Amino acid sequence: MSTVIETTRFSVLDRSRTREGATAPQALRDTVALAQDLERLGYHRLWVSEHHGVPGVAGSAPTVLAAAVAAATRTIRVGTGGVMLPNHRPLVVAEQFGVLESLFPGRIDMGVGRSVGFTDGVRRALGRGKDAAGADDFAGQLDELLAFFTGTSPTHVHARPSEGLRVPPYVLAMGEGASIAARAGLPMVIGDFRGREKMLRGIDRYRAEFRPSAWAEEPYVVISGTVAVAGSEPEARRLLLPEAWSMAYSRTHGTFPPLPPAERVAALEMTAKERELYESGLRGHIVGTEQQVAAGLEEVIGASGAQEVLVTTSTYDRDGLLESYRRLARIARLSPLQGPAGG
Repeated sequence: MSTVIETTRFSVLDRSRTREGATAPQALRDTVALAQDLERLGYHRLWVSEHHGVPGVAGSAPTVLAAAVAAATRTIRVGTGGVMLPNHRPLVVAEQFGVLESLFPGRIDMGVGRSVGFTDGVRRALGRGKDAAGADDFAGQLDELLAFFTGTSPTHVHARPSEGLRVPPYVLAMGEGASIAARAGLPMVIGDFRGREKMLRGIDRYRAEFRPSAWAEEPYVVISGTVAVAGSEPEARRLLLPEAWSMAYSRTHGTFPPLPPAERVAALEMTAKERELYESGLRGHIVGTEQQVAAGLEEVIGASGAQEVLVTTSTYDRDGLLESYRRLARIARLSPLQGPAGG
């Protein structure tokens, strides 16, 4: 097995995707159960996401869900990928993560991003416009958030119980996010594998602009994308069909639906536009047998120099997804039930 793979951390972002015929509460319980399985397999962390008003995603309150995940596990790191700062006041975010870190010391990660709502209606309900995701605004919000942990907030407000705690922060790099992470001296999460050249340019910019900080002495890169492993390449690719169709549907109908079974997706009659988007959604991922996936991972890790891979795979078939993670753990030679490690 490749040394470059064996020395790389592997983690998972689960979006709590709803599945046809199942409820949103079941999707949340599935995320908690998956975290327990991933812990047994030896994955480094499980992150949850923030989405609002999306029919196909149950994860709307990531810090609440992270608390449930952390309470149901004992060694795997737990965090957010991420909390979207434009939707929240930095003080409230600091307090939430301070509570999480106090309850589950040494296991909590604070991943933050700058996306806003999926639709105009959601943005209005959040009290935010599209301009709330501006790079300058986000950089200021990030500085304000971190200051509550270091006790250096110019507001002279003390975040309780956050002040003095070390909750590792991560920046989800979109657009200017790489430069923001670099200037703040923070680890960066960047994806996805389908935009390989853009991803590599972002990583180069991040490393070139990185300034050491109290949070990180040197650059730390997490690359994010879809990985699917099965006994054959067609079997692995079948896992991708539900998500590819949901993405194509959302871009042609304006709503993101629950994941359908792969068999139903394969039998659908699609419009030309739907077919184009659907087939595009199937390309560029790391998919196949264990040997094929190992080769794909070795290539992307080698090109990026990333220290960690954050896998973001979603599919209707929960058993198939778990088997994919089992096979990936075998490729990476993960150590089951490893103790909590540093951020």
